[in-house]
Amino acid sequence: MAPSRSPRRLAVATVVAGLVLAGSAVPALAADTNLAVGRSITASSVIGNFAATKANDDDPTSYWEAAPDTYPNTLTVSLGANADITSIGLRLNPAPEWGPRTQTVEVLGREQSASGFTSLVASTGYTFDPASGNRVDIPVTAKVADVQLRITGNTGGSGGQIAEFQVFGTPAPNPDLTVTSVTVSPASEDSSVTATATVANVGPLASDRPTNVTFYVDGTKTATGQVGPLAAGASVPVPVQLGRFDAGTHQVVARVDEAAQIFEENEQNNSSSAASLTITPVHSADIVADVRWESDAFTAIIRNQGTAPTAGIVHPILVAVEEAYTGKRAGTFFGVTVGRLAPGASAQVPLGKWHPRANGKYILRSTMPVDSAEVPIKRGNNINAQDLFIGRGSAMPYDTYEAEDGVLSGGAAVVGPNRTIGDLAGEASGRKAVTLNTVGSAVEFTTRKPTNTLVTRFSVPDAPQGGGRDSSLDVYVNGKFLKPIPLTSKYTWLYGPETWPVNDPAAGPPRHIYDEANLLLGVTVPAGSKIKLVNSRALSHAVDFISVEQVAPAPNPDPARFVTPAGFTHNDVQAAMDKVRTDITGKLQGVYLPPGSYDNPAKLTIAGTAMKVIGAGPWFTRFHAPAAADNTDAGFDVAPSASGSTFAGFSYFGNYQTRIDGPGKVFDLTGVASLTFDNIWIEHTVVGIWGSNVHNTTVKNSRFRNTFADAVNLTNGSTDNHVINNEARTTGDDSFALWAATDIFDGEQKNNVFEHLTAILPWRAAGIAVYGGQANTFKNIYIADTLAGSGATISSLSFAAPMRDFGPAHTVVSDLTIVRAGGHFFGAQTFPALWLFSATNKFQAIRVSNVDIVDPTYSGIMFQSNYVNGQLVNKIQDTEFKNVTVTGARKSGDEFEAKSGFGLWANEFPEPGQGPAVGEVTFHGLKLKNNHTDIRNTTSTFRINLK
Repeated sequence: MAPSRSPRRLAVATVVAGLVLAGSAVPALAADTNLAVGRSITASSVIGNFAATKANDDDPTSYWEAAPDTYPNTLTVSLGANADITSIGLRLNPAPEWGPRTQTVEVLGREQSASGFTSLVASTGYTFDPASGNRVDIPVTAKVADVQLRITGNTGGSGGQIAEFQVFGTPAPNPDLTVTSVTVSPASEDSSVTATATVANVGPLASDRPTNVTFYVDGTKTATGQVGPLAAGASVPVPVQLGRFDAGTHQVVARVDEAAQIFEENEQNNSSSAASLTITPVHSADIVADVRWESDAFTAIIRNQGTAPTAGIVHPILVAVEEAYTGKRAGTFFGVTVGRLAPGASAQVPLGKWHPRANGKYILRSTMPVDSAEVPIKRGNNINAQDLFIGRGSAMPYDTYEAEDGVLSGGAAVVGPNRTIGDLAGEASGRKAVTLNTVGSAVEFTTRKPTNTLVTRFSVPDAPQGGGRDSSLDVYVNGKFLKPIPLTSKYTWLYGPETWPVNDPAAGPPRHIYDEANLLLGVTVPAGSKIKLVNSRALSHAVDFISVEQVAPAPNPDPARFVTPAGFTHNDVQAAMDKVRTDITGKLQGVYLPPGSYDNPAKLTIAGTAMKVIGAGPWFTRFHAPAAADNTDAGFDVAPSASGSTFAGFSYFGNYQTRIDGPGKVFDLTGVASLTFDNIWIEHTVVGIWGSNVHNTTVKNSRFRNTFADAVNLTNGSTDNHVINNEARTTGDDSFALWAATDIFDGEQKNNVFEHLTAILPWRAAGIAVYGGQANTFKNIYIADTLAGSGATISSLSFAAPMRDFGPAHTVVSDLTIVRAGGHFFGAQTFPALWLFSATNKFQAIRVSNVDIVDPTYSGIMFQSNYVNGQLVNKIQDTEFKNVTVTGARKSGDEFEAKSGFGLWANEFPEPGQGPAVGEVTFHGLKLKNNHTDIRNTTSTFRINLK
């Protein structure tokens, strides 16, 4: 379950729109060309899957729709440069099911040198009628580079709807720069490579200013050259030094005018074809070490990856083990191998036993002396650092303390445990919390490490009519008052229908009743200190846990290369990013965001070139959506032309109070590659990172909290991505998900790795989920306390979008711990700790291993199949489990007790209109303990093989 793909949500949108996916080709309007097809297009908001890109895909059966009740809606297409336009064509699906409607539309335009839009056609009500093809033609005479529709009304829906936004005309005369060729000379590893791009102006006008030529090697921005003004028809070579590269074959691409200095007739032809660069190896030894920790012992694999044998006979190695976040030494180990190493040969060196003091993240720093057969360029990797994770889940820099384990005073009380939605214990971590219901009631914690920060997960009552209320708790350190920590229930307390709860107490029972607050203490509190939260107000509070960590602001990494914004406004930050984008020297690498609170009322645009956006750390560099507004679609819009960018060291706090499918994605990525997200904190929004057709991107060391949908969801042919060492708390949909939909991009979804992740307290859906695809891996994951959904989901449900099947390569889920997981949703549907659901697409090639399920709410592992009109859709097949343990599946004692207490369950009575599970699974090394019923399979359609 994820935003813009719930079948129930899409059904609502379908009814509103009168949607039927049928129709015919758009009739030609005139001799002029439709300049909008495939161009960059953006919208002020969207609902569900109805993205802006569907309004200029030359397909009248797909369409854009704005989020409900968000007028005025804007839909903007960028032509890249001025065009002489003659008319605008607006289309809806011509099928008769799309009934007549009137949309009120103003047409605006922006000339290429202007900073803003001007009105071209005043706001007018236009009637769309399938009897006349559901088409509207608007005569316009203008020279503009961007065209915008401003929609303020629609009698057929609650937001604007456009199936095709057509802009007819001809490109205005302009220069047109292109890279006609790139040449590189073969080189050795020990020499610098020279590349030359030939830049030509194939347009009818001269370019009037210099611009940049950027060179990328294997997708990484490597060097920048400059090209001066070019006459029409002229060309010029632009040479650069690319530097040194490792042996092998590399791909070199050059792009002209990434700085967007030149208005061009065609902005789509600025990149060259890839040139192949062959680097020959040098004659040298090259010794490297790979340090491994297995069975409580370290071993080093020393390998000669060079082309010559080592000269030395003795190869010693020193390994230092450090705690990742404190730098404290946790052990030192020494070993040696004797004997020359031939090219490609390796030796295994025992280093000794090591018993870590605690789970977490460690750094292994290995050092080997230089071998005399290693030439200078092969000596740098003799010193190496590797990450080592101990335990399942993420290893974050903060400690967490459960309130029920603290010292209570003044009438504070522990509540729970239970699994009740809308209950202070049922929605708490560990299913227990502490209530501070009277003035003077308090809970106290003893710190294990120094800290200068405090986060608390809390619950404060809603206002009588909804909308939340403000409060605070007093923070005492070692018995002395320090400061209050402000609290608000503005972003919690939803009521009524479980699939779409609202902010109205009259709508029904509550859910989502906890939030988090954070505070810089202003002082360092030593380890062993007492931090006490005291209620000084005549208002009840609940405390679930606290998290603490020691932090310090990071400085500008290089003031000569990182631009600092002039202030803290949206425009200040955008101007700094634009300065990097328009730099033609290649000296600027990115933007440094110093400590401060940054206004973020709209999306910041990162485009044109790869850049680094670096903050002082998420406690210090903070983006905030407008406090006086609600549900603001802000964050960052990263264009494909900014592939290779890095975002690190800042936080984003939104202002969403309800879930709206479509907007609310802080990073909404499409068609990008090689991005890095590091140490990002996202809260109070719909989605943290949503990626469609995203490749080679890394999300690491980040925290996602209190969202209305997913933390990270990758879809539509996303490949080769790495999501590692992140924690999600209280997400409103699958915390970490892969969804192999193809509604935006029809590509394979494969080779993604999700590892070392923690997902706790999802209040809807699962901690991890995978829907279709192949060769994807989830491993080393900890999931706890899901409220309504499963702990982990493996499902072939497409959510009413076209989607890839599972397989043929394996989907691997391994090394999972799932605690107190499962729930009920969709009426009488119960969910297990681990849910396997064969649905709209083939369910096959699944491999699950090393799973520990503890104390599930209803069942440990449930197998379920989907039926349509009483007929099975797909069965579970080619699915194997290895080393799985399920303990503590007990009777639930609630209205769903008949569906509880099973270690393994082949579901024979799922939702109404459905049938029993169908298919077959095999278990190797299954352990079942302390369950009411170890295995329930009353079906004749499903087989559980035990080996």
